[in-house]
Amino acid sequence: MKNYKRIGDYIKLVDERNTGLKVPNLLGLSISKQFIPSVANIIGTDMENYKIIRKNQFACSTMQVRRDKKMPVALLQEVDEAIISQAYPIFEVKDEKQLLPEYLMMWFTRSEFDREACFHAVGGVRGSLEWEDFENMKLPIPHPVKQREIVAEYNVIQNRIALNQQLIQKLEETAQAIYREWFVDFEFPFDFAQGKPDENGKPYKSHGGEMVWCEELGKEIPKGWEVGCLEEVVEYFISKRGKSKSTMNLQQFSSEFKYPVISAMNISNGKIVKYDTIPYVNIKEYNDWMNPKLEVDDVLLTSEAPLETYYLAISSEIALSQRLFALRTKKEIVSGWFLYLWLNTPFAKQDLEGRSSGTTVFGIKLSKLKKISILIPHETIEAIFNQNTSSISKLIEIKNKENQKLTELKDLLLSKLATVGKEGGNG
Repeated sequence: MKNYKRIGDYIKLVDERNTGLKVPNLLGLSISKQFIPSVANIIGTDMENYKIIRKNQFACSTMQVRRDKKMPVALLQEVDEAIISQAYPIFEVKDEKQLLPEYLMMWFTRSEFDREACFHAVGGVRGSLEWEDFENMKLPIPHPVKQREIVAEYNVIQNRIALNQQLIQKLEETAQAIYREWFVDFEFPFDFAQGKPDENGKPYKSHGGEMVWCEELGKEIPKGWEVGCLEEVVEYFISKRGKSKSTMNLQQFSSEFKYPVISAMNISNGKIVKYDTIPYVNIKEYNDWMNPKLEVDDVLLTSEAPLETYYLAISSEIALSQRLFALRTKKEIVSGWFLYLWLNTPFAKQDLEGRSSGTTVFGIKLSKLKKISILIPHETIEAIFNQNTSSISKLIEIKNKENQKLTELKDLLLSKLATVGKEGGNG
């Protein structure tokens, strides 16, 4: 701690109120250390009493730090000014020639900072952090040139992650758009002269393709198509319900322990998330636990709300924990890729929610899951769809894995901040 400096010596509180309602943009502060659009009910609220926060200023919450195990703090950079609740302290760096706001925000992002803030928090179960204790916390402050180098390296990683996320979103939107066009709007390409699907044909429904009423979906579907249930199209329902992963030898990732054990909390919005919470097992544990093993084209579904899905496009060497189902389709009927996209349609989501139950924990039982309805299209059109879009699913997984590695690199850079102060003073 010899080269560490007291935070309070480099920052100062700011209290500028929204007199005259000069600033209309109201923001909130999330526990993930980001500014978000406020969802507060402001009807009848005196907005002149709200605080103005300007670019390169910080907002934080010192309440409930111990309960949340985090200190919410964020640096405003996206806009020049906004207003925020008067409950949040606003502060700024006294001299940016000595301490860059971006460098300070990097320090606040570290998990070690949150652990220290939690240690200092007082006041019972919801323990808050006293402002004086926050100011007394320390950080290494190298020469400003070194700070700029560190921030630049961090931003390169952050920007690459953001670009990947944008690409992933576009790819997902593209796949969903094609799926809706073909299997919701029924405008798949059809050769009317030959009477069969053809990728060079005309849109089916709008060009007079024959439709029949489907009671299960409450709408017309192409003639010859069917609606079944999952137990008709799924070959294997793989579940570890009732088996505790506490019996496994769980370790951090290494050359020996390289098989991830994922649970429901690791799946969100079609992605694997919270990589830092994923334990690993060796090949013996993996072989003993996963029988049968997962395969490419399997679909994962969380058994508890919110019911989330994940598609295995490239890698399948995963061990399932509790509260997860794996679904393997009968390929001669539908692919896993088709099932994954179907489960994300409004109709399927409503069906899943309607068959879910529970009091303290809301979720779906396997017996109910098997009864979920699914559209069964003409096998040729589904094959054409898979051929045209399967590369999208693979690229999504590649970019997600790239972001995993980039996130690990970012975390490593943040962890190294603890020693950077040894490389020089604050200049």
